[in-house]
Amino acid sequence: MKRIYDFSRNPAERNYTIADLQALKGTDKTLSMANPANNDEVRACVEAGIDLFVIGGDQIEDVRRIAPGHFAGVGSTWAQFGSTAEIMSHAFEMMRKGGDLYYTLRSYDVMEALSKEGIPVQSHIGLIPTFSHYCGGLRGFGRKADEAMEIFKTLQRMEDVGVVAVEAECIAEEVLAAVNTRTSIVTFSLGSGKAGDVIMSFVADVCGEASEEDTPPKHAYAFGNVGRLHQQIHDERVTALKAFHDEVSAQNFPYAETNIGMHKGEQDKFLEALDKWCPTHE
Repeated sequence: MKRIYDFSRNPAERNYTIADLQALKGTDKTLSMANPANNDEVRACVEAGIDLFVIGGDQIEDVRRIAPGHFAGVGSTWAQFGSTAEIMSHAFEMMRKGGDLYYTLRSYDVMEALSKEGIPVQSHIGLIPTFSHYCGGLRGFGRKADEAMEIFKTLQRMEDVGVVAVEAECIAEEVLAAVNTRTSIVTFSLGSGKAGDVIMSFVADVCGEASEEDTPPKHAYAFGNVGRLHQQIHDERVTALKAFHDEVSAQNFPYAETNIGMHKGEQDKFLEALDKWCPTHE
């Protein structure tokens, strides 16, 4: 653990710092990254030894409570805020609460503005699902030389405005291997091969939570079968609820052992008092 001061100037520790991530360039060390979506998943990631987190803004306080020393990137969706001022305010809030990196899909001007304020900025290259309607749907990127060159030019432009890291999603592995050695930007590879400085995957994909009806993306490799357990839980839940419904319909439930009775001799005294107060109408 490295001793640091966080962005609220509170003493803290981190397993990795921005400088550590930048130092990965040219080494044979690769880190793991996942996106725990709730407290149970945060705990599971910690126990499993996952190196880095990427999380939503509403999670940062819980993550800092459960995993105070874990590097956690946090950010906003493309349309979450309308103005640069709103984005800037949110970025400062996330960093004050313990974020280590701020993710944004917004313009180069926004990225540069954040960077100039000392906020470590992460962006996104390759397949950006939010913008998939502009590029003909969900597909791989960089399979042709001209598109591969555009990826590199985008990286250069991001580097110029101070971007620290990018999620490199569904880029041809040869392209990421070639550009990764030509940029100071830390690359988080999601479906883009082994050349990334960090290999990222989604918790749901790693754990195999997709149902039989789902068609997971090519890069989603299941190391577990949590989906099977989810289905078992669902089936058991339906069985229990149906049994409850059937017993209520048959007027068998509540059962005697689930009911509460009056103390011995109290029922007669109660009914006598009730009749005096409110005689039965026949």
